[in-house]
Amino acid sequence: QVQLVESGGGLVQAGGSLRLSCAASGSIRSINVLGWYRQAPMKQRELVATITNTGRTNYRDSVKGRFTISRDNAKTSVYLQMNSLEPEDTAVYYCNIKQLPGFQDYWGQGTQVTVSS
Repeated sequence: QVQLVESGGGLVQAGGSLRLSCAASGSIRSINVLGWYRQAPMKQRELVATITNTGRTNYRDSVKGRFTISRDNAKTSVYLQMNSLEPEDTAVYYCNIKQLPGFQDYWGQGTQVTVSS
């Protein structure tokens, strides 16, 4: 089992910044991908950014150049620096880990990000 605990959400004005953090604990395996997903009201959950254990990153197009994902392997933590926030970024943000072998998949409880116009 893996536990993921997010923090750092909140209310911010458009153009502002927030930094999300997620601490992972439990049975962490060496081959894994940490990621951030988000879900807005009445919409499906969508990928925001991922980072592999080797540091390879992937972003959805709408956040490229504004968001930066990073990780601390010693602490098994993942971060999402969000700059130039837009009202369209408003959602519940979830931390996720996928790891091998066995393709284990775990989610955090989510943290609300609200961007006012």
